[in-house]
Amino acid sequence: MRKLVYCIASTLDGFIAGPDGADPTGPAGFWPIPEDYVRHLCEEYPEILPAPAREALGVTAEGTRFDTVLEGRRTYEIGLRAGLTDAYPHLRHLVFSRTLTESPDPAVELVAGDPAAKVRELKQEAGKDIWLLGGSELAGSLYGEIDELVIKLGPLTIGSGIPLFSPDTAFDPRVWKMTGHTLLESGAAFLTYAPASAAG
Repeated sequence: MRKLVYCIASTLDGFIAGPDGADPTGPAGFWPIPEDYVRHLCEEYPEILPAPAREALGVTAEGTRFDTVLEGRRTYEIGLRAGLTDAYPHLRHLVFSRTLTESPDPAVELVAGDPAAKVRELKQEAGKDIWLLGGSELAGSLYGEIDELVIKLGPLTIGSGIPLFSPDTAFDPRVWKMTGHTLLESGAAFLTYAPASAAG
């Protein structure tokens, strides 16, 4: 069965964006993007790079992990504000929203129903794993469906901002077992976890 993988960049203090929700890696962003970090993404996770970055870096690799990306409306709108109606044309792209009534791009599927039900449906389909891009609210609504965490841990703290999971997420402690890690010279780390009950 396909896995739902929450692959997300996080600060040391557990935030995925600043309080305003803007792209922390954008032109006015605060996120450090050293050369070894970019190189690791290109080599190990080429499919999670948005189309403009893939083009700029000359990345054509299809990738081996994901063929589908899920994101919430607020995260999707970051791309829209940058003029991107589909930042991931190389992936099946689903946006969860109860307010968007028409997709800005024919290749982007809008989902207005229950995210967990949709993910359970996607898991039954053939294909590679499903990448949960974010944001915080969607991750919270899919908390119980996440089969793997890939935390791209940045060597910074920001004090406050948008957390990995929305504060509205139900209290449900889960124990995770580390199944892989890569520490870069720049101080960034890629940490992979599976639920302890499934990690063997």
